[in-house]
Amino acid sequence: MTIKHGLSMSWHATVFCLVFWVGELAAARPAPFEERQMDVVLFDRLQQGGFVLFLRHGLTDASQPDRVPVDLQHCASQRPLSEAGHQQMMQIGDHLRQTGWPVGEIYVSPFCRTQDSARAIFGQTGWVIDPLLMYTAGMSRAEKAPVIARTAELMQQPVPAGENRFIVAHGPNLAETLHYFPPEGTLVILEPQVDAWVYHASIRPEQWPPVLGWASRARAEQQQEQEAEPLSAP
Repeated sequence: MTIKHGLSMSWHATVFCLVFWVGELAAARPAPFEERQMDVVLFDRLQQGGFVLFLRHGLTDASQPDRVPVDLQHCASQRPLSEAGHQQMMQIGDHLRQTGWPVGEIYVSPFCRTQDSARAIFGQTGWVIDPLLMYTAGMSRAEKAPVIARTAELMQQPVPAGENRFIVAHGPNLAETLHYFPPEGTLVILEPQVDAWVYHASIRPEQWPPVLGWASRARAEQQQEQEAEPLSAP
């Protein structure tokens, strides 16, 4: 009886420890990333500048994966934008121009698919290639470190009023810094803080038409309200 009781107590203690350990592990695990939608207030705030807009490149042709190691001088060694990706980026360029959001610095990954995305949106000039915005898949932790550091630096550096900083790069850049891997073509809106940043919202490619639609209606309603206000007496 004593032995059985001792075994029973040991078994219960083991179960208790396992439950406690699992609970501690769950508590230590970061909460899942919650994607947020654009709203009218944020849309209007972007008109004033001061934000970082991170765009993941457009749709790609998965049948042509990146070679390892990749050759940045030869696009044939890299996963390219698909034809649908080119069209997607041109449409997003049109959508961005409709917003009226001011554009400041534009930093682009050296990969061909990110350069092609920037070219489709912003044209041939006005943006710079940043070698430290590399695609990090296949890199060791030590190789990733400077890329992660540079991405974080561009996300948290203050942006002058009247400008928004654009970054055209890769999903892993955000996965490493924001624990968020957005779909291709997604625009992510961040606000720099002191040694940090705040995530505000995302616009997936298919969300642009409704966003622009309600933004246009909100502007029209504001204009109607202003026109309906009575003139002040002289």
